[in-house]
Amino acid sequence: MESAVSAELADGSTLTHPWGGTSNITDLGGDVHWIDFGGPSGAPPIVLVHGLGGSHLNWVRVAPTLAARTRVYALDLAGFGLTSARGRHTGVDANAALLNRFLDTVVGEPAVLFGNSMGGMVSAMSTHASPESVAGLVLVDPALPLPVQLPDLTVAAQFALYSMPYVGEQVLGFGRRKMSDRQLAAQMTRLCFADPTRADPAVLDAGAALTAIRRGEPTQDAEFLQAARSLLMTLARPASYRKTLREIATQTLLIHGDRDRLVPVEAARAAAAAHPHWTTIILGDTGHTPQLEIPDEFSRHALAWLDRTGLITS
Repeated sequence: MESAVSAELADGSTLTHPWGGTSNITDLGGDVHWIDFGGPSGAPPIVLVHGLGGSHLNWVRVAPTLAARTRVYALDLAGFGLTSARGRHTGVDANAALLNRFLDTVVGEPAVLFGNSMGGMVSAMSTHASPESVAGLVLVDPALPLPVQLPDLTVAAQFALYSMPYVGEQVLGFGRRKMSDRQLAAQMTRLCFADPTRADPAVLDAGAALTAIRRGEPTQDAEFLQAARSLLMTLARPASYRKTLREIATQTLLIHGDRDRLVPVEAARAAAAAHPHWTTIILGDTGHTPQLEIPDEFSRHALAWLDRTGLITS
């Protein structure tokens, strides 16, 4: 029986058309949906990696600007966006392996990885596992071990519920039944933005449309929770993750919003202190997804770093 996701792709539509993206599907041990934003060759391509609960839409406000300088791709990790898991594991290790396969099979040359939130963790793991495939690493409010402090209580409570068998499933199902597609998209914006009024209505519309498509996926809650629990387990045992980060020799940029409720800025400052060879930029009055909230400023910083490192040239 054809799923809502595969039917959407079969009719050739693409949610990113307003931003110059075209949809593609590649079999990487199962179908993977990805977006080609185009762009010139001659510099390392950029691969954009979304976070927990996100998709390729998390990058649409910056992809056209980046694509003016080099080739830009964005993929949906297994269990997210328009990539149904179809029995594949959706945890961070499995999605890091999927990202490596995407780099080898689709991109075919060393790329600069931009990873946001969980996508930052996945990108770091991918870089550590296959450094020859990664020319540069941009960590955007990445999932990081937390310093000793009280977390945002609302966020902490939400993730505590996700971690509990049966309870997490009931919470997700209740929220989806209670709220419309547009309300669910707006809820994510309120969580991830310092100022939700900065949200682009067109992106909210696309997010609502994607939510409507995903309602036809019967395993979406299980796939989300598998990823969330994998993420939480990695952060609960941080020694191995810290070792992974220490062993990455690739040029790295850390960009972090100072009003991030999901990954406190103190975690970014601690990571910056532990990795003085990284370039670190703390963005004022900005939340968890600066590429959506302040896309012009984000692009300016990212492109300036790419220029300084010689990864792209004018």
